Amino acid sequence: MGRKSRLFIALIVCVSVFVSVNATAATEIICSSTTSTENSGLFTHILPLFEKKTGIKVKVVARGTGAAIEMGKRGDADVAFVHAKEQELKAVEEGFFVNRSDVMYNDFVIIGPNDDPGKIKGIKSTVDAFKKISEVSQFVSRGDNSGTHTKELSIWKKAGIEPKGQKWYLEVGQGMEKTQRIANEKRAYALTDRGTWLATKDKDKLDMLIVHEGDTTLFNQYGVMAVNPEKHKHVKYKEAMEFVNWLISKEGQQAIAAFKDSLGNQLFYPNAK
Repeated sequence: MGRKSRLFIALIVCVSVFVSVNATAATEIICSSTTSTENSGLFTHILPLFEKKTGIKVKVVARGTGAAIEMGKRGDADVAFVHAKEQELKAVEEGFFVNRSDVMYNDFVIIGPNDDPGKIKGIKSTVDAFKKISEVSQFVSRGDNSGTHTKELSIWKKAGIEPKGQKWYLEVGQGMEKTQRIANEKRAYALTDRGTWLATKDKDKLDMLIVHEGDTTLFNQYGVMAVNPEKHKHVKYKEAMEFVNWLISKEGQQAIAAFKDSLGNQLFYPNAK
């Protein structure tokens, strides 16, 4: 083989590597999402299925819902998968996101020490449970503008209580799993989503139990929406919409329904329309 032939082959290899690297980069999108979807293990279950079908890789950045939405507003993500519907609809109305859809739901629960020192178990109303906690015990709040924090504040508002600054109220500015651990250490109560609780309580050896559940106030809806390409020209809108459409498709919904913890508990219930 002559020198020219070797140079030609080397050039072909270099071009192939360049094309391959750029093709890979072009098929990765950034999804800003919540700590609950990350902590529960949902993404570990569903993303390989999506990536195998489409060749699109999804890089998840887990934040509280408020921070996740802000990422999308700045154009630092291509798609947001979060759980604070009023905030999501407002962001769509403002033009930061498009094509929002419900994806799945579960519920929030109140957890507390195993001996339930505040005697919260048995109280039917979530608002009444919050009132009782404020009177006799301590509450650990995520305090991070997440979907869970937003839900918690709405319940305090219904109870007619301003918790901020109270001795019994601790804002930690952490994700759900860390907040649960702090509540466990403090022997305090906390609001959490059922998915994170089921996925982490044994792993983290939490000496806690669910003391309140089942009130319709505790419904927890998750939604997905693409960043508006008219706001941020650089976002990967086409690939983001492939992810959105897969999540709400029959295949995506079945994948979410099939996700269970080690004890066989279903953590999320698909409800895309």
